[in-house]
Amino acid sequence: MTRRVVVTGVGAVTSVGHTAEETWQAMLDGRSGIGPISLFDPEPYPVRIQAEVKGYELGDRVDAKQQRYMNRSVTFGVGAAIDALADSGFEITEENADMVGVIFGSGAGGTDMLLEYQDILETKGPRRVTPFLVANLIPDAASGHIAIHTGARGPNYAPVSACATGATSLGEAFENIRRGDADTVIAGSTEAVLLPIYHATWCSMRALAGDNENPTKALKPFDLDRDGFIAGEGACSMILEEYEQAKARGAKIYCEVVGYGSSNDAFDMISLHETGRGLKRAVKAAIRKAGIDPSELNYINPHGSATPSNDKVETMVIKEVMGEAAYRTAISSVKPITGHCMGASGSVEALACVMAIRDQKVAPTINYTTPDPECDLDYVPNVARSMPVNYAMSTSVGLGGHNSAIIFKKAN
Repeated sequence: MTRRVVVTGVGAVTSVGHTAEETWQAMLDGRSGIGPISLFDPEPYPVRIQAEVKGYELGDRVDAKQQRYMNRSVTFGVGAAIDALADSGFEITEENADMVGVIFGSGAGGTDMLLEYQDILETKGPRRVTPFLVANLIPDAASGHIAIHTGARGPNYAPVSACATGATSLGEAFENIRRGDADTVIAGSTEAVLLPIYHATWCSMRALAGDNENPTKALKPFDLDRDGFIAGEGACSMILEEYEQAKARGAKIYCEVVGYGSSNDAFDMISLHETGRGLKRAVKAAIRKAGIDPSELNYINPHGSATPSNDKVETMVIKEVMGEAAYRTAISSVKPITGHCMGASGSVEALACVMAIRDQKVAPTINYTTPDPECDLDYVPNVARSMPVNYAMSTSVGLGGHNSAIIFKKAN
């Protein structure tokens, strides 16, 4: 018998909130965290806005000595995981620790720490480079720190699939529990790449939205006038549990995880295939595993990055998979609110699905003013909507052609 998997805890750190509840409320309110760059001098760049996490600290939740060698992405990830575990009410003990996993990804890891110590090496010499560098700049640093802090001794790894990393991490956690390798998994993803080197690359790609004067209105998914994304940062964590265990301990259950699909376009390192062939395979796999008809999906939170080609291809995929039902399905992108959180985006956007099921409300796509004839679905424009949400799907795509889709169901 296939084991059922439920979500029992959530935690998040984003530009619009230091908790999952704060982040969700900002999504519902359509309050954007995009603003002027403060982490570095923006003057040399044509785009001078991004979605920064401000004023976040772990405080006494983590030993001060351990914090000294945490890079920014690890700090966000550990904080989100601690909050999710507390929210779940699940206690890791000597008896159950071997069946508690950590699957927590990052697209880039600790690039900030690498650049910092590269500068120290060049200016102060090799003796000033910390011996803790390698262990804290790798993409799996967050998953390691979370295990150390919580005592989780089960399966532990960090999926890396660019901007699909968050959805991949949640999906792999789901699969680990379904097949019996773990009973509980601390899952999610984190990212902190608001650095000059990345920003320069995105500017060179001409991938960023360019309205510096109106930062909260710059990112426009599915709108005819969309012209690119705005980078963000943060983390989101969820506690996934085997259903019978969660029920036996009287856990609060947000929803059930029922489907997951992953694929690659095998086409280009940057662009989606024009037919959406990879994303289509991932979505179909998730729907097949969930055992539902596509028409049963009430809400989809797509990648929705506001690049001209991405939104068009995603719309096409949804219509091809769902047929006429696509026009009856609510679809919204929260990237204009949180920014594009790169490797963290999939888990942050999955949060919008989990909370939509809990509250029976869906977040809006803000900044939607001019319909695009090629993007002709219901994008929940500008205002949150109360509606029945029994099934919700989050989809993500990433550099390298990665695609992931994960489906959540209202718990019985």
